[in-house]
Amino acid sequence: MGIYKKLLVAVDGSAISLHAFQESLRISKEDVLVLSVAPPYTGDLRVMGTSDISELLRQPCDIALSQARKIAEAHKAEIRPVCVMGEPFEVIVDTAEDEGRDLIVMGVRGGSVAQRLLVGSTTARVIGYSSQDVLVVPEKGAVGWDRILVATDGSEYSRKAVSKALDLAQYYRAILTVVSVLEISPHIYAVAPEFTEEKIKLHQKYVAEVKELAAARGILAEGYVKESECADEVINDIARKQNIDLIVLGSHGRTGLKRLLMGSVTESVIAHASCPVLVVKL
Repeated sequence: MGIYKKLLVAVDGSAISLHAFQESLRISKEDVLVLSVAPPYTGDLRVMGTSDISELLRQPCDIALSQARKIAEAHKAEIRPVCVMGEPFEVIVDTAEDEGRDLIVMGVRGGSVAQRLLVGSTTARVIGYSSQDVLVVPEKGAVGWDRILVATDGSEYSRKAVSKALDLAQYYRAILTVVSVLEISPHIYAVAPEFTEEKIKLHQKYVAEVKELAAARGILAEGYVKESECADEVINDIARKQNIDLIVLGSHGRTGLKRLLMGSVTESVIAHASCPVLVVKL
């Protein structure tokens, strides 16, 4: 049993969601709650019998859970399949909370339009509203632990991500890559080089602190400080070049409608990552 012991995996019958479920079994094969959500009926219940409507709406749900059972049997995993009617992101978040889950696992489609599709999607909303950590598995990504990348900017949110990354790296004996990106344009550097140098030193301090924490726990760690206008591109580029198995990011606390947006960096990293991304909640 790993760091995460009680998983909730959301499936909708798509190959992407079932792939994410199969990969989640690398984390735990015990006490896995597999959730499929049936859409609520918004029409006139008098047109058809209530039981007929309910049965009709549950069909995709039942099919998805049947497919999940077959995968679980093949991997000798213990799962609890559940079908609930409602708004998907609300059901996933509420069920995870009510059932005391410590990790939500979801799949995400890759490709050039992924980022546009992610905004306002079920995955984005779950990340925004959930108090549990969320693991997002790309359609061709595999869960692994040999090399873990964590991004830090010195904030309390990234410190939470660092803490989780250190726990995972120690448990799985992984190599930890620490990345801090100073998001700054060449124009700013040209007009205010002293300001930029000061910021670079600050980011170097963030990385050095994490490496010290890693060394104290016997974790092999390497660090990078980069300057770029696109932090997400830097993170994903390093992840690909270093054959990273897992990217760990912090999630900024948000309220109201802002919860629907994770922030451009997290959103873009998830949309373009070739490996799973773990979003750690404060």
